[in-house]
Amino acid sequence: MVDVAVVGAGPNGLAAAVVMARAGLSVRLYEAADAIGGGSRTSELIEPGYLYDVCSAVHPMALASPFFRAFELSQRVELRLPEVQHGTPLDAGGAALAYQSLDRTVHELGVDGPAYRRLLQPLLERVDGVVDFTSNQLLRVPKDPLAAIRFGLATLDQGTPLWMRRFREEAAPALLTGVMSHALGSQPSLSSTGAGLLLSVLAHAGGWVIPVGGSIAIAKAMADDLTAHGGTITVGEPVSSLDQVRPAKAILLDVAPPALARLGGSEVPDRYRRALEAFRFGNAACKVDFILSGPVPWRDSGLAKAGTVHVGGSRLAMAESENLVDMGKHPKEPYVLVSQPSVVDSSRAPEGRHVLWTYCHVPANSTVDMAEAVTARIEKYAPGFRDVVVASKTTTAAQLSAYNQNYVGGDFSAGLLDLRGLVQRPVVSNVPWRTPLSGVYLCSSSTPPGPGVTGMPGYHAARYALKDMFKMRLPGLGVGL
Repeated sequence: MVDVAVVGAGPNGLAAAVVMARAGLSVRLYEAADAIGGGSRTSELIEPGYLYDVCSAVHPMALASPFFRAFELSQRVELRLPEVQHGTPLDAGGAALAYQSLDRTVHELGVDGPAYRRLLQPLLERVDGVVDFTSNQLLRVPKDPLAAIRFGLATLDQGTPLWMRRFREEAAPALLTGVMSHALGSQPSLSSTGAGLLLSVLAHAGGWVIPVGGSIAIAKAMADDLTAHGGTITVGEPVSSLDQVRPAKAILLDVAPPALARLGGSEVPDRYRRALEAFRFGNAACKVDFILSGPVPWRDSGLAKAGTVHVGGSRLAMAESENLVDMGKHPKEPYVLVSQPSVVDSSRAPEGRHVLWTYCHVPANSTVDMAEAVTARIEKYAPGFRDVVVASKTTTAAQLSAYNQNYVGGDFSAGLLDLRGLVQRPVVSNVPWRTPLSGVYLCSSSTPPGPGVTGMPGYHAARYALKDMFKMRLPGLGVGL
């Protein structure tokens, strides 16, 4: 018998378990797979000795997430910062590059540098307020109303068809749209723009860090803290019913809404069940991993220093690619998100070799192998790329869905990210982590603040479980506590 049962050992389930164990409660964490990590696993996907992040690779929120800041993640995991946070190759030659230094970025953007500064500087000045606003349920009074207002105005500026009005050239808008296209959805849109602006600001704040050894290092840090405080982890044990983890007083579920409906069975009230079963998922990703005999031969040398590269051409070209996916089509020239972990972490591959992590967006449940389209897209901006490819492995959207049940149809965002999806996640509520079932809480990315390795859905769910079921406050989470 334990006080708390947590189902799902992804970043959010681990965060929830850490909080509950730190409060002095007995905690047992169940994971259906044979290893912890969920969206932050690292594996030898192609050949031994080559480490690939199975899902998340670069971590803009590792230094910014309120949970990770309280947990002091940077003292537990070696997080390295590339010289260039992210970059976008341009059709006319050259590339738009984002450095941690806003001044350097603005200088290199040329004519549109001042416009880029006017967009992001007000957010950077109140970055803590922006992070607070975007890391919580939107139906609340923000701690920093001015930060929320500035963020809203910037989102309106870039989230509508008038998004080009402040720019004269291509570099700055392409740099921004490369980041906005992380989110699955049409362009321009308010939801994708909001997500992209947050990530863009964080590139100039703490930066987009890469964990040495892979994203699994983040999951291991939380697992180690959990077991150090008396918690236990059981892998390879799927949970098919809430009765399987009872009589725990509190149950926290890092699962998608349809899975919650199945686990709860007849206990789930009809109205809530209908909301869970009708929860909307978005489009998906096709992932292509590569073994390389050398670094990517980017035409622009600045991209060789980037942890992340957004391959898609101009702002309008990226928008066209994303909108085709939204129409249920597979773009011939897709937007490709590229992670180059070898730039800062030589442990990912044998000496002289490199790993490359990429994905492009595709319609939900797609079984199409996009490896050739991805390769051709990179080759356009890195002539000779094909010559350094030693091997590759494709994970289609359908395979991604099978790998992680929370990624329904291959949607790694665990829910459609439009305006409705930001508020109704999975229901419209001031406390969406709390369910109608006594002691049962939802803590997956299908709850606010949504996708990303932040730990925040688990943190929020644990906060309310402590308050409701144990009349306890949040414990300290730091290394020295």
